[in-house]
Amino acid sequence: MVSTRLLDGTECAVGLRHQQGGLSLARRLPALLVAAKEVAATVMHGVHGRRRAGVGETFWQFRPFVWGESTTRIDWRRSARDDRVYVREREWEAAHTVWVWMDRSLSMAFESTLALQSKQDRALVLGLAISDLLVRGGERVGMPGMTRALAARNIVERFAQVLVEADKREDLRELPPSDALAPRTQAVLIGDFLSDVDDIRVAIHGMAARGAVGHVVMVTDPVEETFPFTGHTEFLDVDSQARLRVGDAQSFKADYVARLAAHRDAIKQICASRGWSFAIHRTDRPAAEALLNLRMRLEAGQGGA
Repeated sequence: MVSTRLLDGTECAVGLRHQQGGLSLARRLPALLVAAKEVAATVMHGVHGRRRAGVGETFWQFRPFVWGESTTRIDWRRSARDDRVYVREREWEAAHTVWVWMDRSLSMAFESTLALQSKQDRALVLGLAISDLLVRGGERVGMPGMTRALAARNIVERFAQVLVEADKREDLRELPPSDALAPRTQAVLIGDFLSDVDDIRVAIHGMAARGAVGHVVMVTDPVEETFPFTGHTEFLDVDSQARLRVGDAQSFKADYVARLAAHRDAIKQICASRGWSFAIHRTDRPAAEALLNLRMRLEAGQGGA
């Protein structure tokens, strides 16, 4: 995707804020961690954890005895306090594994004055927040190609450290590793997915090869959707030195909108072919909105667990 400025040197009314790419990830992360935890806490109030009956060590709840069950499951002490017979249920402790990937490539630094934050920062907030939520719900979370699956309470801080080290190595891949994930695991991919469709297909089909379920969240700046540019405009490629000067930007709008729609439809079809979900999130919308939607998709992917 491109950034824009007017040819006379003045900034477009919906142009770019100061590029955060110049501010290291290590300096931005403390604020992003706070934002991620705040968003996770907000969503936590509306989402219950993955607690359900099963084989485990942790007590969950008492429930009335059902005729036909083994009497060895009856809790006689609790039953003695009432006119009914009760069974002690334990919480299911077979945690799922979820792999979370956040795009930190150069195009993700794009941020117009219409956005609440850059695409990269929003992807990091969403990825860290969903990781926090999942661990609180009893799941294991890992970053593909970067960490093993963990169930640590300080998952946000641990992931942040790994991201800082990757940033130092300039490990800024546009797409996640295409290695096949284990069956019955889930993947969450958060990025702008402006790569070639064939490359995206290879990544998703590779990860889903053994039956893993996935959820793709395409993060977009409002300017990338509305294309509000008019008059003489210069488009600068954030991934290279390429630039394009046009006499009337509006003359390109129809073709641009059509190509963007076709690109998104192609990604959506790739996801659908593997039973993966696909959603678009704009950076002028609250992060909690996307996080709640993603959490519900994850629960659906676990069979409503």
